[in-house]
Amino acid sequence: MADSHTSFDRVALLGVGLIGGSLGLALKRHVPALTITGFDSPEVLDLARERGAIDQKAASAEACVQDADLVILATPLGPALRLLTDIAPGIKAGAVVTDVGSVKNPITRHAQSVLPDHALFIGGHPMTGSEKTGISHADAVLFENAVYVLCPESTHTAGFRALSALLARTGAHVRVMGSEEHDRAAARVSHIPQLLAITLVNQILDDSDAASLAAGGFRDMTRIASSSFEMWRDILLGNKGPVLDELAQVSASIQRLRNRIAEGDMEAVAECFRTAAATRNAIPSNSKGFLNPLSDVFVYTPDEPGALLTIVKVLSEADVDIKDIELLKIREGTGGTFRLGFRDADSSAQAVDVLSASGLHAYSL
Repeated sequence: MADSHTSFDRVALLGVGLIGGSLGLALKRHVPALTITGFDSPEVLDLARERGAIDQKAASAEACVQDADLVILATPLGPALRLLTDIAPGIKAGAVVTDVGSVKNPITRHAQSVLPDHALFIGGHPMTGSEKTGISHADAVLFENAVYVLCPESTHTAGFRALSALLARTGAHVRVMGSEEHDRAAARVSHIPQLLAITLVNQILDDSDAASLAAGGFRDMTRIASSSFEMWRDILLGNKGPVLDELAQVSASIQRLRNRIAEGDMEAVAECFRTAAATRNAIPSNSKGFLNPLSDVFVYTPDEPGALLTIVKVLSEADVDIKDIELLKIREGTGGTFRLGFRDADSSAQAVDVLSASGLHAYSL
């Protein structure tokens, strides 16, 4: 595929919801010279333009990508596949096309089959989000300190370098992975936990006694069981092979653990606990990823004296107890992000409300 861009001037943003809208806001904040054209429903586009996530509105996907140097598909997998087919004939020579979906193999293969040779496709997956959805909840700091996976065919292209540099401007940490490698990892740490959470919750479906005790750790472990199936349908179908492989491995692991307990081999069970604890403790806590602690809140602050003092004062006056504070990243002259740890989900939700009401950029994942 052709590759000629060393920078971007015009961006087409197809899908201006939480992720697309946040990306538009972040790009306009850090690269204000960009011209961003959005495509979505009319009411979404009106709000996106009002909030400054886009500069122009397009009446169709084809019109949106016309003359775009960079095309971003910020939709779920199913719509992204259909949009790729629709826009392929109108992609200009040298343009870079990327997406934000959590499954990379299907869209990478589809791009190879429908995009013209003069366009460069680079699969993308920003591993961040919010408990809220839609353009009204888009936030320019959503990508601060988030891992942003890119799955290029080659890293030795001007298009890849340009896209990596642009995304880094949003505060994201770009990580390069192969599409298959990404999908296997996503199955293991995102898709399987989703299915396990659903299974655990359904275990108490007809057990009122268990349901009455299902608080604390159970709620924390199964919080993602409330996710919408409409989003997960395409993910599970698109990543079916790795998901099935991981389900088989999890099933075998559970059976081995069952056998050790049945045999009374508590030393083997203890070793499972020890290795799990060591692995869990080794997971970095200073960046966002596929899964995030329920009680963490992220606060973006300007680079000015007293920023942390303001955060602590606001929470203290609201009687919200902070358990942990960590400065994740600060860029001189622009600001940085604090990670605040709280006792439980209710405390973190209260913290977000209190901090947001005080004019601070606060959110949990």
